[in-house]
Amino acid sequence: MCAAARWLGQHLGRRGQILLILGVGKVCWGIGFIVTPQQDPAGLQLLTDRCSLAAWAWLWIASGAITAGSAFLRIGRDWFGFLAAILPPSVWALAYLSAVLTGEYERGGFVAVWYLTSHVGVIMWAATVPEYSVPPPPRRARKGKAP
Repeated sequence: MCAAARWLGQHLGRRGQILLILGVGKVCWGIGFIVTPQQDPAGLQLLTDRCSLAAWAWLWIASGAITAGSAFLRIGRDWFGFLAAILPPSVWALAYLSAVLTGEYERGGFVAVWYLTSHVGVIMWAATVPEYSVPPPPRRARKGKAP
């Protein structure tokens, strides 16, 4: 297990590692909504009025899969993973802000700020982190010559 983690760390780089961690976390969060559904979650009426929370879980799962998949892309091509990572917590923050404004869930403002800072803010910061330890490109043998 440690060898696999070392190999991933060496081949993904810093940006890839955070994308993989974020992606796996989002997939797990989404699966949690499907496996143990909540009947009437406080503050998410804006979402549950449109479709079930299990359907919204697929937003987390799809975004997580895209985010994790982007971990294996080269720098400059991984931007879509960061964009996908921002989407679900932004939607949740919007729902909680709406719940505060409509009076449905007074605590929703604090939850929205939590999503915006600990999720969206961290993801936006991670997207700007430069990759100093870029894995070297694979060596290719020239045609007709032995390596």
